[in-house]
Amino acid sequence: MKYFLLILIMIGLFLPVSGFAEDQISEPPATLEEARELGEESLEVTKEDMPGILGRIWNEEVIPFWQRMWGWAKNFWKDTLWPWIRGLWERRIRPPVEEEVEKRKEIIEERLEEEKEELQKTSIPKGIRSLWEEIKEMAQ
Repeated sequence: MKYFLLILIMIGLFLPVSGFAEDQISEPPATLEEARELGEESLEVTKEDMPGILGRIWNEEVIPFWQRMWGWAKNFWKDTLWPWIRGLWERRIRPPVEEEVEKRKEIIEERLEEEKEELQKTSIPKGIRSLWEEIKEMAQ
């Protein structure tokens, strides 16, 4: 039984390969002239068929592959990562940040008022032109 399976496996492996060998050249070129002609023929076939072959491969294999990859990545993000990140944000990060903002809100408002008062006390001399005025002059 083992030998029978081994023979079937060998036939299954070698039979398809022998079909590809039929398309190959049966004998090598005898002279350099025959080799040159064979090379020129294959080059002509390649020049004519290559753009179509590459375009077909690009449209039928490459683009669909990357579209499937994008769909997979998008679904993985949407179904797996985003809910975890959103839950982390809602439970762990957002509450302490909001609490800290509320604590510092009063301090910021006080400092803003102090800055306003300080600016009102110190007036800019009228003889000094603003940067914007100088830029406008340079542009004209």
